[in-house]
Amino acid sequence: METIEVTRLAGVVTVTLNRPAKKNAITVRMWEELLATFREVGASDEDRVMVLTGAGGAFCGGADLWAPGGPPRHGLAKMRQVGTVCQALHDLPQPTIAKVAGVAAGAGANLALGCDLVVCADDARFSQIFAKRGLTVDAGGSWLLPRLIGLAKAKELAFFAEMLTAEQADRFGLVNRVLPRDQLDAFVDDWAARLAGGPPIALAQTKRLLNGSFQMSMDEALAAEAASQTVNFATKDTAEAIEAFVAKREPSFRGR
Repeated sequence: METIEVTRLAGVVTVTLNRPAKKNAITVRMWEELLATFREVGASDEDRVMVLTGAGGAFCGGADLWAPGGPPRHGLAKMRQVGTVCQALHDLPQPTIAKVAGVAAGAGANLALGCDLVVCADDARFSQIFAKRGLTVDAGGSWLLPRLIGLAKAKELAFFAEMLTAEQADRFGLVNRVLPRDQLDAFVDDWAARLAGGPPIALAQTKRLLNGSFQMSMDEALAAEAASQTVNFATKDTAEAIEAFVAKREPSFRGR
């Protein structure tokens, strides 16, 4: 990998955007490497949770619009590449955590918001910067923002393209936690370890149910829940959870 770093430990895969001199701005090559990594993680039985973060004190300043290199292509082809990566992130069965310090702008902000959970340092800053560049919202922002914070607030962020502090992002409802910078790593490590120790099949199905809930009626949601629970009751993990409860010990989930 040239533009990202991937590490694994005890079921936690950490993907670090690694162009710190450019605030981890995303190049064509980085989109390619992210797509390959997301697909690899999605197909893995060993990766239980993914943490997405940035190197050098920033999360991601957005797409690098001035980066040289990469195959020449029409603008629509480039945007289809962006869309494919964002869809791959959304489709990951594993829980995902964005660990955000410093700036998260444009496509970088929406990569963070595309994760299931967003934990940020108190120095984090978020912006839907697109309008200030003469662009429309991309990287899934038009879908994510209304679902996260409602249509009126989504329009406010997209139209004015202002930079939000971590505190403002928290008030808007964009993040799950805001922490002092020196506590960020430990907190995310704890959440990631807890998720990695959870029941993979049940967590994947819960994620799918919640992500699909806006497209379902109550009747459809109840039917989907019933189907998911039927799968769970047939797994060894659910049997292990019941045995562990009776024995008053912690369960050991193996994803089967």
